[in-house]
Amino acid sequence: MVELLAPAGNFISLTSALKNGADAIYIGLEDMNMRVNASNFSLEDIKKASEMTREYGAKLYVCTNTIMKDSDIEILKEQLPLIKEYGADGIILSDISLIDLAIENGLEAHMSVQENTTNFYALKALEKLGVKRAILSRELSLEDIREITKKLRETDSSIETEVFIHGAMCMAISGRCFLSYGLYGRSANCGDCLQPCRKEWKLVFEENDEDDVVNFSDCDDESFIISNSYDGSYRTNFFSPKDMALIEHIPELIEAGIDSFKIEGRARSPDYVATAVRVYREAIDSYQKGPENYEYNPEWMEELMKVFNRGYDTGFYFDVPYEISENNQSKFIKKDIGKVVNYYNRIKVAELKIWDDLAIGDEIMIQGPTTGSITHIIDSMQIDGKAIEKAEKGSNVAIAIDEKLRESDFVYKLIPREN
Repeated sequence: MVELLAPAGNFISLTSALKNGADAIYIGLEDMNMRVNASNFSLEDIKKASEMTREYGAKLYVCTNTIMKDSDIEILKEQLPLIKEYGADGIILSDISLIDLAIENGLEAHMSVQENTTNFYALKALEKLGVKRAILSRELSLEDIREITKKLRETDSSIETEVFIHGAMCMAISGRCFLSYGLYGRSANCGDCLQPCRKEWKLVFEENDEDDVVNFSDCDDESFIISNSYDGSYRTNFFSPKDMALIEHIPELIEAGIDSFKIEGRARSPDYVATAVRVYREAIDSYQKGPENYEYNPEWMEELMKVFNRGYDTGFYFDVPYEISENNQSKFIKKDIGKVVNYYNRIKVAELKIWDDLAIGDEIMIQGPTTGSITHIIDSMQIDGKAIEKAEKGSNVAIAIDEKLRESDFVYKLIPREN
């Protein structure tokens, strides 16, 4: 049974992942992981997070995969016993010195994608060192992965394999990028990437008669323009690949013998986590229920397009990434419109305080640490016991909703994005 591994940058995302069927969660330890700009988790938070994951029968892995100096190792040596005591199952690491430390503390050692593991022999070497699982390089093709897992089975290897199946792709090999550090002094390899690759760029050169490079654009200034933008201007995002989405290839991935499917996105929103986990959970369960009757559901991709994305392709699994990407291409904009004031369990009604208009037929999203992230289409509203079609901003309005909400949950309205 393949594991579905989900990201969580905060407790709202953690709850969202668990409620939508994640088998395991990975979180970042403060100052020790590759997403410094995400919320991340303190040691005390890990205790609460592990309690939540156990309630759902899920596992919890803690990311400690930045570049480590001696001072970092000393700090982590003191933290690892507590990470184990508080209930984590393993750590994701990129520094081999942490392998022994993890094992000594009863934690599984998972080798990060930062290690750039690309072959069977590297996996066997990691296995000898005591590594429980290795996240394979994103630059491998599906055929490469099949060959690796086949050799592992033939040699009765116990080391597990994990691959990314959804989320952001980095311009650098296995994320080992120096662009952010070179421009801003903020190191991606220490989790502090400012993502300059996602900006718009021009490639400029000095023309002379011996140049082999030809400007094929209809812009005649000194800049070599890589592509035209959708709005007719000249710009490019040639450093920024599209996001990966392998929802259309679940059968091939399962048959490849991979142990864990990983969704990228600890810095992304709870609704992204909820949607991605739910969609891949449905696809995986559908295939494992009966491979001979499995059918791809086009609605899965439609759902993934609703949340943050830079457009999708299949990464290196079948060739090379197809196209460069612009910014967020999700179909909806989230507008902050209110909060939950109360929820009445007996009649399944929520009272909302809204600071924007709300009408019958609007689709809203509610998010909270215990609620997670859920969506709901307004089909019934009342103010002072009277049914209404529209509530104006500043109102307290009652809505019928079966899912239990909590006081102070955030309320957003989903507004279709204009093309």
